[in-house]
Amino acid sequence: MNIIIPMAGMGKRMRPHTLTTAKPLLPIAGKPIVQRLVEDIMATCNEPVDEIAFIIGPGFGKDVEAHLCKVAEALGAKGKICYQEQPLGTAHAILCAGDTLKGNVFIAFADTLFKAAFSIDKNRDAIVWTQKVDDPTAFGVVKLNAQGEIEQFVEKPKEFVSDLAIIGVYYFKDGEGLKKELQRLIDEKIMLKGEYQITDAMDHMLQNGVKFYTGQVEEWLDCGNKDNTIYTHQRILEIKKNTEQLVSSSAVIEDSVIIPPCFIGEGVVVKNSVIGPHVSLEKGVLAEDSRVINSIVQSDSIVKNAHISDSMLGKNVTYIAKPTELSLGDFSTQI
Repeated sequence: MNIIIPMAGMGKRMRPHTLTTAKPLLPIAGKPIVQRLVEDIMATCNEPVDEIAFIIGPGFGKDVEAHLCKVAEALGAKGKICYQEQPLGTAHAILCAGDTLKGNVFIAFADTLFKAAFSIDKNRDAIVWTQKVDDPTAFGVVKLNAQGEIEQFVEKPKEFVSDLAIIGVYYFKDGEGLKKELQRLIDEKIMLKGEYQITDAMDHMLQNGVKFYTGQVEEWLDCGNKDNTIYTHQRILEIKKNTEQLVSSSAVIEDSVIIPPCFIGEGVVVKNSVIGPHVSLEKGVLAEDSRVINSIVQSDSIVKNAHISDSMLGKNVTYIAKPTELSLGDFSTQI
């Protein structure tokens, strides 16, 4: 099987954190989002993977490309870099990895993490993973027939059709067949709001006899903006706390309390502080005289005399709050 990871978006909703780092490479408990995605796919689907194609923008840089290839190689697969020169939609992005569209193909967009345990039925033509949502009007959804097969794809329905939202994770038995459908959209200029959409390709495949089924995930974790990323980070720490070593043996923790689950990276120094729960201090962070809760502090940053929560600090940030000297009389209130 091959895996395709479209990740060429600029991550504008995550600025300023994506000004120097591609969104899929932002860390979640010590690992980039895209690395966690690929690891979870390979662990849950239990299928040998030959090739992982990462579809990136042309300006990501050679260091990013080398890192992505290293992620694939560490998992026993060949890493391949493909470029999407223009943001022309999901179908266009996938087609940029055209040489990888062969045989069994698994596709997952890189701003989505999930908790699931699925085994792929390779006899099925196609599988679209979904999650039940309270408000389907904000999502693309699938409608099922009595046999449990998908009979319709509906984009952001104004009236109730289904509460099964498409999360951006797909399996196709025939990668070459999907490639032809995606190319058809380009050739016939079938677009929605100036973009080529994979749902248009799947809808045409459905009309031509391809049978689509749905798989459901236990949790769908979005990394689309800062608040969602903080929540996803919290859930990943809870999910991984018993299966990953989250506190590095090289961390120095002096006169401090770590409230788990937290990720404490290599070379981190914590002094006179209370850290956690749900905090990541990435490699080389110094936290001193501080209280940090439910936050991500990226590598080589300094936090002193601070009380922060629900926050993201980038790489090489220095945040030093001034200690306060007070003289308050009886019955005073200072807010």
